[in-house]
Amino acid sequence: MEPTDTPTLRRPDEHEQRGDPVENELHILLTEEDAEAERVAELTGYLREELLDLDVDDVTALPGGEVPPGARAVDVTQIGALLVTLGSSATALSQVMTVIRSWVGRRHDTHPSLHLRMGDDVLEVSEATDDQVAEAFKIFVERHSTAGAGP
Repeated sequence: MEPTDTPTLRRPDEHEQRGDPVENELHILLTEEDAEAERVAELTGYLREELLDLDVDDVTALPGGEVPPGARAVDVTQIGALLVTLGSSATALSQVMTVIRSWVGRRHDTHPSLHLRMGDDVLEVSEATDDQVAEAFKIFVERHSTAGAGP
């Protein structure tokens, strides 16, 4: 059976390649069609726990949008959004992507979609085969590993 969606991997164009983006930060946005906010928050928490076991500097929930006037701003976060600070480990991104892929593969009862961004490079995965996800993740990691790689 063919998937209804394949991973989208977008290369930054020449105008976007400035070297400004922080290349040791991976932004993750997890969504799930028809899921309640609490469910997405729960799934995001599980993924965060697994990522914290890796050799990364930090995994934090991203702050949400502006708080409306009169609302209380107590730990307002964007549901489903994580920021992974990779640190100096040469294999951190590969480890993170392996954990994300494994985590998604274990979600048999749900179908989460992922939006991953590193600098201006974006990978979007919704419904795809395991092989398609593996290939897209491999390309994403290779593109961010070759900058510092030696011969």
